[in-house]
Amino acid sequence: MKTFQKPVLTENEAEKALDTAIAIVRQNLPMFTHRCQNHSSVNDVYPACENDQWTCGFWPGEVWLAYERTGEDAFRSTALTLVESFLARIENKVAVDHHDMGFLYSPSCVAAYKLTGSEAGRRAAILAARQLCTRFQEKGQFIQAWGAMGVADNYRYIIDCLLNVPLLYWASEETGEEGFADIAHRHVATCLAHSIRPDGSTYHTFFMDPVTGGPVRGATCQGYRDDSCWARGQAWGVYGTALSYRYAKKSEYLNAFRRVLGYYLERLPSDMVPYWDMTFGDENGAGEPRDSSSASIVACGLLEAAKYVPQQEAEQWRTLAGQMLKSIADGYAVQNGPEGVGLVRHGTYSKKSPYNTCTPEGVDECVSWGDYFYMEALTRYLKDWKLYW
Repeated sequence: MKTFQKPVLTENEAEKALDTAIAIVRQNLPMFTHRCQNHSSVNDVYPACENDQWTCGFWPGEVWLAYERTGEDAFRSTALTLVESFLARIENKVAVDHHDMGFLYSPSCVAAYKLTGSEAGRRAAILAARQLCTRFQEKGQFIQAWGAMGVADNYRYIIDCLLNVPLLYWASEETGEEGFADIAHRHVATCLAHSIRPDGSTYHTFFMDPVTGGPVRGATCQGYRDDSCWARGQAWGVYGTALSYRYAKKSEYLNAFRRVLGYYLERLPSDMVPYWDMTFGDENGAGEPRDSSSASIVACGLLEAAKYVPQQEAEQWRTLAGQMLKSIADGYAVQNGPEGVGLVRHGTYSKKSPYNTCTPEGVDECVSWGDYFYMEALTRYLKDWKLYW
């Protein structure tokens, strides 16, 4: 596996970086207590939005991480206010007919229940898990990402869902209902069977046959083209396989982690923060935006997977995470700014290319999940963290 001759974030540097992020979160509480944070910033500042985006769960996750470190009641109060909004959203089925229930409800409501015993958080998260189960397709054994159920053009899953299924594992443990975990297991098995190419790269999305349930083809919506490797999708693959191993303890999941991580490392530019698609690197990436959020997601995956392997391999992975976090903290993290400013610059939400179908937005900006996973990675780096996932 590729190694890098780069400095590692020290404990003191990690504490300073986390405290700097928390200071920005504290500053942003008035703006994002009764409204949510847009998926991406505009000139590094997030507009406020209603609780109707798939990304709205990440800001509450940042607030809970800040509460964990500081114990300040202001963070707890804001996060619990947001939990009530998330409960209302799932009870009233506001923009929840898609697979992103884990992104929405794990860092907001599962976190609330684990940290404070919030019954509203528990109820909201279990309802969200039940909603996620309605997206499961028996033919093909997968959770359909979005769109009307069963329509051929929508009959697909995306690799992002590896971060949604932990909500099902949690719900299964919390309720004793095995059906939640069963759907999670079956979806992960399908994803790992089809979404990882022989070289360890990943497809963003994969189409299945609605009649036979068999595999059809891999494609992209947000990567450069169908046969390239979207950086954030690869990062979801790294962290998602680590989380899947955490719950299932299947050796093939850990082997999948090594494969997708190996490809990711081979394609990194010299500062260890990828371009938005891994077809670009130091040699051909001039003019292309980075995606700093992918680096934070991968750092989280490295620190999770390091719990389950022999010491030498674990140390190698922790070193890689420390090098990635050092690069982000030194070169990408925001130090201060106006109310609403984000935490990490140079993220990419949706970059248009001649070969994809996405809407261009949030390019070379702060992105909500990038801020959250940066704080999660720093928290993991500093202590044995109890997961929200």
